[in-house]
Amino acid sequence: MLLLALTMAPFLAPCVVVITAAVLARRGYARPPGTWRRLPGAGTCVLIAVMSGAAAFGAYAWGVMSGFYVLDPDQLCASRGAPGDHIVTRASLPVSVQCVTSDGTGTELVPDWVNPVIFTGLTLFALSLVIATASGVRGRRTPFA
Repeated sequence: MLLLALTMAPFLAPCVVVITAAVLARRGYARPPGTWRRLPGAGTCVLIAVMSGAAAFGAYAWGVMSGFYVLDPDQLCASRGAPGDHIVTRASLPVSVQCVTSDGTGTELVPDWVNPVIFTGLTLFALSLVIATASGVRGRRTPFA
């Protein structure tokens, strides 16, 4: 199941990002003038969390799957243009897949854009959930207040 999620995420994440961006643009267009100074509502923050979480998960899946090869690690490294005998090293976060030769020279297989998108997406995800919680608590009226 995890392999299926990682395989489909690079294709489905852009769809989720585009759809949530369109909904956010529609909300922004329908917003009355002069209300841009207030914190966004909880619904808007949840949409931002969904969009940034989808972007982070899609980039993570792209990075993990960029070094995935079924057969031989030497064939994987040779297909990427790294000469010589290789050992493939992997790291989960930050995402890294390297072909390392016997003399210690490494060739990175994960694209350069993957880790900045992951960390930016996770940061926006966390911030938008905090703001959504603050907006939800602020908007809720209690009988004791």
